[in-house]
Amino acid sequence: MEDPQAKLEKMYLDEFLRARGLTWEQVQALPEAQRKQLITEATTYAAVKVAEIEKRAHLVQDLHGVSETES
Repeated sequence: MEDPQAKLEKMYLDEFLRARGLTWEQVQALPEAQRKQLITEATTYAAVKVAEIEKRAHLVQDLHGVSETES
């Protein structure tokens, strides 16, 4: 079974590239420095988005009185 967080990260990486009109194939064809910079930006974007979702989930759990051990 695939890790839900990994699936979410992949979705956001794809979203980042689509927003710039790029595919993974095009990224791989870029010069190394440009490719590394773009991948760094994409992974940062995805990490921030996943962190936002985790924060919201914890907030909802807190609002509903659900502890970590109950979920």
